[in-house]
Amino acid sequence: MTSQPTDSPAQAASLTEVEPYGVERIPDAERTASPFDLFRVAFGGANTFSTCVLGAFPILFGLSFWQGLAATVLGVLAGALILCPMAVFGPVNGTNNAVSSSAHLGVHGRVVGSFLSLLTAVAFFSISVWSSGDALVGGAHRLFGLSRGPLSYVVAYALFAGLVLAVCVYGFRFMLFVNKIAVTSATVLFLLGAVAFAGDFDPSYAGSFTASADAATQAMFWPSFIGAALIVLSNPVSFGAFLGDWSRYIPADAPRRRVVGAAFLSQAATLLPFVFGLATASIIATRAPKYVDPAAPDFVGGLLAISPSWFFLPVCLLALIGGMSTGTTALYGTGLDFSSVFPRLSRVRATLLVGVVSIAFIFVGRFALDLVRSISTFATVIITCTTPWMVVMILGFFTRRGWYDPDALQVFNRRQRGGRYWFTHGWNWRGMTAWWVSAVLGVLCTDIPGQFVGPLGDLANGVDISLPLSLAVAAVLYLSLLWLFPEPRAAYGPEGARWVRTKETPVPPITGAAEHPALADALR
Repeated sequence: MTSQPTDSPAQAASLTEVEPYGVERIPDAERTASPFDLFRVAFGGANTFSTCVLGAFPILFGLSFWQGLAATVLGVLAGALILCPMAVFGPVNGTNNAVSSSAHLGVHGRVVGSFLSLLTAVAFFSISVWSSGDALVGGAHRLFGLSRGPLSYVVAYALFAGLVLAVCVYGFRFMLFVNKIAVTSATVLFLLGAVAFAGDFDPSYAGSFTASADAATQAMFWPSFIGAALIVLSNPVSFGAFLGDWSRYIPADAPRRRVVGAAFLSQAATLLPFVFGLATASIIATRAPKYVDPAAPDFVGGLLAISPSWFFLPVCLLALIGGMSTGTTALYGTGLDFSSVFPRLSRVRATLLVGVVSIAFIFVGRFALDLVRSISTFATVIITCTTPWMVVMILGFFTRRGWYDPDALQVFNRRQRGGRYWFTHGWNWRGMTAWWVSAVLGVLCTDIPGQFVGPLGDLANGVDISLPLSLAVAAVLYLSLLWLFPEPRAAYGPEGARWVRTKETPVPPITGAAEHPALADALR
């Protein structure tokens, strides 16, 4: 593959220009990103303080350090394996993953991906702003005596949210630039943190599930272990709806194994912030246990309580850099996608709208409804609904042999009708059914200790089987429906279908005037 270096003079100049493209297919001449750029954006978006907060959950659930490390590694690697195939849609179709889902959920069914990406963006944007804002205020309090009153938190949250929104408005090139800085600087700060806490860290931290624990406590080990692994897993899987937003700038002829590998490695590398959160949480549990009380956890406060004074400034820098990186990766794609759901909105206006709604949620959730402690539950439930959608997409890619009709994918965005992916009035009930049945079943079987238990949560004696069950059901149900109720042969490429049957059905012509002529021009 040959591509223009991402730090060339031409691209450096483009940092100050607002990105002109929405969800239309990116012209080949503009697709100059590389798989390494994808790695930097995806890793930068997770190499942050909010990931450390998620990394503390195994300790909050009572696991020892080594048990927590096993749950963390399991969650990260399993999540990375689920996520990485989602990276191929961007280079193949030159658009985001929600638009690509038209091929499997139908022209209208693609709004499912838009809705899921919105919820995911709000959840993880909120985690980012809350955790980074709390760390910034706490560090400034210890360094300069800044008051920790509501006004300080309002200013910190507004600062993060405003900076993130500005980067998202400028677009992909500016976001890539921010993440190039964030990957290096945040990594250095985490390694510096390892030095700061090395003297206090004890890998023999035993947790609650010791040999002397009573039977009731011992019975909670597997539910706690699986629950911790699933919360960790939610972080890599949360990128599923967004990978196409960044990989769409990679040329179509880029080796797919490199694109998939970049996505996998970007999440495997997040073991750095996850283990940092896990290790420091074990120190907090020993030296300042009130901060890891499951009823009212405060990882940020605990971290500041155990930090040496010289590490307060790095904590503030880590909060600022991490908040920018996570926030931009979460918010950018949702603004991009909603510019197609609401055609009267440009990408910039849609980004501003979604950003304002998200910021309102952050302030209301923090100061009025106290949603900070329940956001991990919200994120886990969202991921339970998103994962079956990803299964449908991935299996659809294999059954289609990676072939798509770029023009037919854009029918919804141009407010037209017909094409290869029209199916039944714009809905592909096969993919839709596999998604919603699996998602509902997963939510019903969710069992997060001390946070949320669905009506069927005790089906496996307290072990949360929501995600593996929804994964399995989505895969079996989708393939079964494709076999029992074949899709039109025209939806598949010249080599035909793989694993499933097809039927000969006329393709309805694409009709209706495009509301965005530029989209049609870009596809020609």
